[in-house]
Amino acid sequence: MGCTSSEPVQQSSIYEFTMNDIDGNPVSLAQYRGKVMIIVNVACGCGLTTKNYAQLNDLYSRYAEKALCILGFPCNQFFWQESGSHEEIKDHVRNFLNAKFDLFSKVEVNGKKACEMYKFLRQKSKLKGKRIGWNFGKFLIDKEGNIVNYYGPRTNPLSFEQDIVALLEKPSGQV
Repeated sequence: MGCTSSEPVQQSSIYEFTMNDIDGNPVSLAQYRGKVMIIVNVACGCGLTTKNYAQLNDLYSRYAEKALCILGFPCNQFFWQESGSHEEIKDHVRNFLNAKFDLFSKVEVNGKKACEMYKFLRQKSKLKGKRIGWNFGKFLIDKEGNIVNYYGPRTNPLSFEQDIVALLEKPSGQV
C-alpha cells in the first residue's frame, strides 16, 4: 500500500509494513519473520529482466525450503518499463519468466509518491535515503528483519549468493 506523504518514515522494522500482493490482498510482512528476504523492484520491459529473473528464480528454487523469500515489487518509474496492469504483469512473470516467488502490487520506489516501505528501505540501508537508480535494486534482509545490504541494479543476484547462504545458516536471534 503506497503512500504520497513526504513525512519521515515512522516504522522501525520491516515487519511493521503491510503491502498488497499482485492480486490486491493485504500481506503483513511480519509473516516473513525468521526468514531471509530479498526485496527487489522489478520490471518486465527492462534490459536487465531476463538475467535477474533467471538468477532470482534459481536462488529461490534452491533456497526457498531453507527460508529464503523473494518479494518482487513491480515499478514503472524507470522509463515506463512495467506499464502493464497487475493481471498482465502477473501473467508475464508467472508464465513467461517462470517466477514462483512472491509478487506484489506496483509501487513507486523514489520521489514524493514512493511507498513507505521503500522510503524505509532507502533510509535504513547504506543508501542513506538516496534514490534507487534503476530496476532490480535488491535489499537483502536477515531473519530478524535487519537490512544487511543493498545491491544495485547491475549486481547479479548470484554474485551475492554466499551472503544469502551465510544468513540462512545463521540461527535466528544471533547478531
